[in-house]
Amino acid sequence: MAHVQDRTVESVERPSLGSRGSRPGSRRGSGSVVLATGQTLAYHTRTNDGEDLPHATKKTMTDYLRKYESLFTLTPQRMRMIVEAFKETLDKGLKKYGEVVPMIPTYVFGWPTGGEQGDFLAVDLGGTNLRVCLVSLTGNGKFELTQAKYRLAEEQKQEDGQKLFDFCAESLATFVTTQLEEEIGKLKPGQELALGFTFSYPTEQERIDHGRLIRWTKGFGAANTEGQDVAEMFRCSLAKQNIPVKLTALINDTTGTLIASHYVNPRTKIGVIFGTGCNAAYMEKVGNIDKIKNLGLPPDHEMAINCEWGAFDSFEHEHLPRTKYDIIVDETSNKPGEQSFEKLIAGRYLGEILRLVLCELIDEGVLFLGQDTYKLEKPYAFDTAFLSLMESDPTDELLMIIGIFTHFFAIETTLAERQFFRALARLVGRRAARLSACGVAAIVSKMGYLEEGCSVGADGSLYNKYPKFPDRVHEGLTDIFGEKGRNIITHHAEDGSGVGSAIIAAMTKRRQEAGLFPQC
Repeated sequence: MAHVQDRTVESVERPSLGSRGSRPGSRRGSGSVVLATGQTLAYHTRTNDGEDLPHATKKTMTDYLRKYESLFTLTPQRMRMIVEAFKETLDKGLKKYGEVVPMIPTYVFGWPTGGEQGDFLAVDLGGTNLRVCLVSLTGNGKFELTQAKYRLAEEQKQEDGQKLFDFCAESLATFVTTQLEEEIGKLKPGQELALGFTFSYPTEQERIDHGRLIRWTKGFGAANTEGQDVAEMFRCSLAKQNIPVKLTALINDTTGTLIASHYVNPRTKIGVIFGTGCNAAYMEKVGNIDKIKNLGLPPDHEMAINCEWGAFDSFEHEHLPRTKYDIIVDETSNKPGEQSFEKLIAGRYLGEILRLVLCELIDEGVLFLGQDTYKLEKPYAFDTAFLSLMESDPTDELLMIIGIFTHFFAIETTLAERQFFRALARLVGRRAARLSACGVAAIVSKMGYLEEGCSVGADGSLYNKYPKFPDRVHEGLTDIFGEKGRNIITHHAEDGSGVGSAIIAAMTKRRQEAGLFPQC
């Protein structure tokens, strides 16, 4: 087991949810739950449901549920068709640049041995925080982690890019000088600590220690950065700090997830992220990556591939079962036509899909007649965390769902409506998990992992926090492959953006010292 020492340098308290006044009425049950966001959700139910408001009947809700079951249910046959199309798309991305699913070569060669040892640094530029880590690899697949987090202000994300990297370097220097006195004291003159830089934004790489930013995502818009070599920009910032650190590897968090998970569990062959977005990485034979043949690398060596598979079926929309709600999500997004797979399965979009169904039923006069629904009609007002809470509500009266609708949307609901909402959340969540299984199955099938089986290191808020998501992925794999699908086991991944980044820095340092593939 890893020992984690977490020093949060700056934390910001999230406001708790204020209570909302309610009309007089006796209460049958009440309580509260803390959401993943830090908000406190209070809930209650009244014994007198006799509001003078028209509500949908149980029979009406059952009839509508049948309609949505047919729209959101994926049959095993349809899943197998998606897997075949997915495999073809992955192969296309390996052949040439510019494909929809880009299959990005990472220049991470081979697997870690598990015997890597030493102190390595990692810097993770995330969407909310900058994280700085010291990872002490102790061999036998074990490590110790010391980390600090630095909150990123919104203005920092939009300022000049060099200023952003200056902040990253200053934070690293603070961490090194305050936390690593002993480690720095052991360094010989001219010796440097190897650094892995996790930069999980679309980046083109021709070497492991360089990378040109294609475009910012996750709300970043720092000027003078797109089209630039972000590793070189970070090096310029590091040079101002006078610390014994060398940027050795620029990596994506999904690649880090793959490598860190394999370091701890050598049966791991695939790394996946199922969170706000989605992605996968796996190890490919160099001889199968046609687009880098000009580098003259040995064809039997292996290299990690960052799939960026959220783009599967983008633009053409030939293979994925999109409903009219999915099409609305796509057409009203900031990148219409793109990231089609991600928009069906990622945490950013599941709540919006369910909200659009509810809005349609409101427009048809089925739900919430006589109530003001303006809060629910705001795009992305329905968080995917609500679906998770709705599915996991253990109470007969579905008190959690009452709390969601009364406190966030000022809407009263009946038990029949709440049962419908929970069933609808289950449909949307189950479809996401089964489509996720299609992506995993495509890599398993392409690489021939089915017979001997393999582990899949999985991370992200959907996988970790959404009820039954892992079970539904496994169910999907069995529906695709039959009983042999049980040979594919997903497990909670190791920390890809911190520990994985440091392990890759260790592997790269060892490769460079051995003089292997200096062009990469």
